[in-house]
Amino acid sequence: MTTIIELLKAVLFGIVEGITEWLPISSTGHMILLDKFVKLNVTDAFYEMFQVVIQLGAILAVIVLFFQKLNPFSPKKELSQKKDTWKLWAKVIVAVLPSAVIGLFLDDWMDEHLYNYVVVAIALVVYGVAFLFLERGDKASPIDNVYAIDYKTALLIGVFQCLALIPGTSRSGSTILGAIILGVGRSAGAEFSFFLAIPTMLGASALKLLKYAKEIMEGVAAAPNGTELGVLAVGCVVSFVVSLLVIKGLMEYVRNHKFSAFGVYRIALGVVVLGYFAITSF
Repeated sequence: MTTIIELLKAVLFGIVEGITEWLPISSTGHMILLDKFVKLNVTDAFYEMFQVVIQLGAILAVIVLFFQKLNPFSPKKELSQKKDTWKLWAKVIVAVLPSAVIGLFLDDWMDEHLYNYVVVAIALVVYGVAFLFLERGDKASPIDNVYAIDYKTALLIGVFQCLALIPGTSRSGSTILGAIILGVGRSAGAEFSFFLAIPTMLGASALKLLKYAKEIMEGVAAAPNGTELGVLAVGCVVSFVVSLLVIKGLMEYVRNHKFSAFGVYRIALGVVVLGYFAITSF
């Protein structure tokens, strides 16, 4: 019975991850908040790894949905299209460099000092206000195709992604917000954000897995038991399935709508979180 309950909790975590990873509302922030109310019966070391590695399911959804667009070896593409695909991958790699360098050196410090509800709530509100401010009026975007993003713009979007190292900011939110500021259309910015997630989240997951394995070998952490492995597997599978639906829905949404609604949601959630914990702390 205990195992079943933990697997059901993993389903909930997978749903939250699959929804919030791609919407500009912060998956890490929601996972931190969910952990306050739904505790998985796992070790602290395992959970620290789990909340990052569960993103692998979400990454797979991007690869499946955009496989043709991301595949430079596709026989259906002409030579010029294959070259454009290689260039797109090169721009994605350029964009991932800033956060990769900063995240590698500050990972432990951020885990210790930033992963709490206060930071999450403040980040939710601040970036919610930013979305409302930037989405005022109708402005033409000179870059309306993901292939038209140049290397300089890609690098600057990568700099904006560094902001997502603060939990509650949202990786997709910071990159899409940065893309809009740089003159990239919402649809193209969302696509580039999805593609940028592949190396970013693979790198973050690999880092956490290596750290977890090192702790196990050093005897600091216990090896995962059967229930924990089941929790990880279920969480990844559910996040994959949910991500498929969310990504399709978001791409359709951004073609005809602004991100203002997400800004309102972020502000409301941030205020509720601060209010809740302020009340319960007395």
